Amino acid sequence: MAEPSAVVPKRPESIETRLYINGKFVESSDKKTFEIFNPATLEKIADVAEASEDDANAAVAAAKAAFPAWSALSPLQRGGYLKKLSGLVIEAIPELAYLEAISMGRPVIEYFEGFATAGAFSHYSEAGYEAQGTSSLNTPGFVNMTLRQPYGVTAGIIPWNVPVLFLANKSAPALIAGNTVVIKSSEKAPLTSAHFAHLIDKAGFPPGVFNIISGHGPISGRVLSHHMDVRVLSFTGSGRTGRLVQEAAAKSNLKKVVLELGGKSPAIIFEDADLEKAVPETVRSIQFNSGQVCMANSRIYVHESIAPAFIEAFREQFAASVKAGDPLSSTTNHGPQADKIQFDQVQAYIKAGKESATMVLGNESLGQDRGYFVSPTVFLDVPEDARVNKEEIFGPVVNINTFKTEEEAIQKANDTEYGLYAAVYTKDLSRALRLATALESGTVGVNCTSPVTAHDLPFGGYKGSGLGREGLTVSIDNYLETKTVLLKL
Repeated sequence: MAEPSAVVPKRPESIETRLYINGKFVESSDKKTFEIFNPATLEKIADVAEASEDDANAAVAAAKAAFPAWSALSPLQRGGYLKKLSGLVIEAIPELAYLEAISMGRPVIEYFEGFATAGAFSHYSEAGYEAQGTSSLNTPGFVNMTLRQPYGVTAGIIPWNVPVLFLANKSAPALIAGNTVVIKSSEKAPLTSAHFAHLIDKAGFPPGVFNIISGHGPISGRVLSHHMDVRVLSFTGSGRTGRLVQEAAAKSNLKKVVLELGGKSPAIIFEDADLEKAVPETVRSIQFNSGQVCMANSRIYVHESIAPAFIEAFREQFAASVKAGDPLSSTTNHGPQADKIQFDQVQAYIKAGKESATMVLGNESLGQDRGYFVSPTVFLDVPEDARVNKEEIFGPVVNINTFKTEEEAIQKANDTEYGLYAAVYTKDLSRALRLATALESGTVGVNCTSPVTAHDLPFGGYKGSGLGREGLTVSIDNYLETKTVLLKL
């Protein structure tokens, strides 16, 4: 697989802005659109079709109509479409990288998502035969079994920070299991999903099997969440919206809901930690994608004996690591926040942080005359109950506090409604395993931190960070119903 740094962005011949429903590109039924601006230059990029309630209903209806024939295919037959799509994604990576850069500021030098997306479709193209039930002779006079069967219509509501990868992670396992799919992209970053629809078309998917719509949550997202014909909905995004999705599911047809929500991820640095690893890796975690990552280590707890050394090294490396500029440039690793709403939200948190803590890095000029750029920001001595320490900021803002004992570190790290990712740096293996057990988090990294994950292990959150798990070895289960069959002899 090629390295993400090898990506040379390429502007598509035309920027797709339409919906893809039942195998056709269509304008919104009421002709409404919403504007997309380049967050680095503030220039208008496109007017994108705003899916109406009728459009969302049409996409679900198309998926429902396509389900019987699609589910009747063998995994080998369904996998052929996914395998072809994987190859088309590889060819389209330069265009996907370009569209991500101009729509939400993703630096092309770090654009790994296209490669990971192709890998996901390739993996699932050969995973369909893993959907198997069990048998039992444990009831006298019976041969019993379970069947694993697709639900029907599934929906994915994807975020804006790494949209194409989430599109793949929610659609590929659903499709190979025999379900049909409706994907709703984020209004902040819809262009790659719209372009992806052309790849679906080229791959030859039967009409209605794979639908892509764009728009705002209160309109099309609400329809999918409440729809009686959507049997599974996978959502990645904010905790507030995730709660609305779950509420809608409960009020409609009790559809299965998979939620991957926010984080306020802690990293704990013990006195025996290798600072030559801990410092650059924790810097990378909060700087990656300009801090717009749900598992970024936005809270760092350092043992008081090494705090001065860690803080000084962290501050210097965080400031030096940033190369802000045009996301299309091969030298830029720090893009803007996705849009004005996101920028204003981060700035509001920084203002609140100044009122309750000590800022030792922030407000530095990044050399940009315009655009929604936020400089690396570090707060010290942050009260544990401060907003900046309790709520997800989703920007390059980190809090560094100290601790004295292992018990104190665990208590502070767990004192949050989030539980997506936690990290521990120590040479003491017993201590590392104690913390891995005690931390209330879906993933715990030992001597590593986010965005490091294991693709063959489940990913998801404790507490307010979500429901369910996703990953190459577990996601198919999210899209298969289990039926017990009793055969009396």
